[in-house]
Amino acid sequence: MAEHRTMQRAALLDAARSLLSEGGTEALTFPALAQHTGLARSSVYEYFRSRAAVVEELCAVDFPVWAAEVESAMADAGTPEGKVEAYVRRQLALVGDRRHRAVVAISAGELDAGARERIRAAHGGLIAMVVEALSDLGHEQPRLAAMLLQGVVDASVRRIELGAAEDPSQIAEAAVSMALHGVRGG
Repeated sequence: MAEHRTMQRAALLDAARSLLSEGGTEALTFPALAQHTGLARSSVYEYFRSRAAVVEELCAVDFPVWAAEVESAMADAGTPEGKVEAYVRRQLALVGDRRHRAVVAISAGELDAGARERIRAAHGGLIAMVVEALSDLGHEQPRLAAMLLQGVVDASVRRIELGAAEDPSQIAEAAVSMALHGVRGG
């Protein structure tokens, strides 16, 4: 019985990922979750008390997975510059990933304060990964620089997702160049 519940919960989370990545936060409704999974709407409420609860669990499950991918890419880089570049490139490479799209849709969505705080903490963990590399580069304010760098990454993610005029690889190159050389470029 417990295994069956775990499978249904996983199916609901997967349906939530699809809804979020296709239609954003507005698409994530309990009737849509019920329709996607074949469960009765009342059954959905047995697993999650609210949309925010679905979102919180998605973040708890998915964010660490792609944060680990970013961390792994950084670990493979030999130099502080390489680590910063890997930090930017790996996040942008994950843009097409449904898990990533769902988390991005969520962070823009209307959530309760508790869910927002947990997402902020998860983002803080991501930013902490690059602070050390920026410190190794001799940056005087590595934490501030890391937060600003994440702003460049977030803007690049949005630009790729909007289907901007530039090719995603051009956006990635511009973001890496900005991360490593500032607005002067390479």
